[in-house]
Amino acid sequence: MDVIWFLLNLIQDMVLAAIPAVGFAMVFNVPHRALLGAIGHGTRFAIISWGFNIEWSTFIASMLVGSIGIRWSRWYLAHPKVFTVAAVIPMFPGISAYTAMISAVKISHLGYNEDLMILLLTNFLKASSIVGALSIGLSIPGLWIYRKRPRV
Repeated sequence: MDVIWFLLNLIQDMVLAAIPAVGFAMVFNVPHRALLGAIGHGTRFAIISWGFNIEWSTFIASMLVGSIGIRWSRWYLAHPKVFTVAAVIPMFPGISAYTAMISAVKISHLGYNEDLMILLLTNFLKASSIVGALSIGLSIPGLWIYRKRPRV
């Protein structure tokens, strides 16, 4: 029963992540068969379900997206960013960034409050870590594959 629950939630997560990925893919003229957003977000969901935190899950999922984007860029003769930018949009930490900004506005409006400051710093660091994991995770496959010198 747990496997069925996991698969249903994974499919729901991938379908919901595909919606903004398709929207951004339309903006960047990505081929319609290249739906990396669902793959990346689904991978992140699966890794989080296995007990990893969201930062490491995002890092691993963005490395997968970067690797697949490089492979597809060779097939479609396009730059890898065409595929990967639209794919990582659903993984951006909107809730954490929004909560941090609201906390900053409340501190500015109401004055310093320790609880608001903790909320601000926690969410800011979480959002920053996720964005860092996305950018580094997308960069590593390109650095590894396009490296000219020997790896050892």
